[in-house]
Amino acid sequence: MSPDSTEANLWKIEETSWTSGADFARSVTRDDAVFVFPYPAGILSAEASFKGLEGGEPWRSVTFHDRSFTRQGPVAVLAYKAEAERNGETLYTALCASTYVDDGDGWRLMSHQQTPAAMAEAGA
Repeated sequence: MSPDSTEANLWKIEETSWTSGADFARSVTRDDAVFVFPYPAGILSAEASFKGLEGGEPWRSVTFHDRSFTRQGPVAVLAYKAEAERNGETLYTALCASTYVDDGDGWRLMSHQQTPAAMAEAGA
């Protein structure tokens, strides 16, 4: 896979993870992944994060702004501002970072972090 196709593939995985629910997210995430979400969720294991997604409605769509892609060997980091919506309304805006590792079985999510934009703008 060329570097450009790796980047495009990871952005597609990231977008689909937002909009497809727990089963897809589980399929592209390492078992030992760590998630950092705003309070009250906090720091979660992969399994705890998936349980939070189960039964919930995935985001209808998500748009990424201010995209950044960095790769060093088998590790790649995506950083971006996300605007996610359900029912035609933007409900959530956050600064996000996801780290992927090519562990021999393809690229898999190792960590994901979200900071709500309101908190980032307030310096909280």
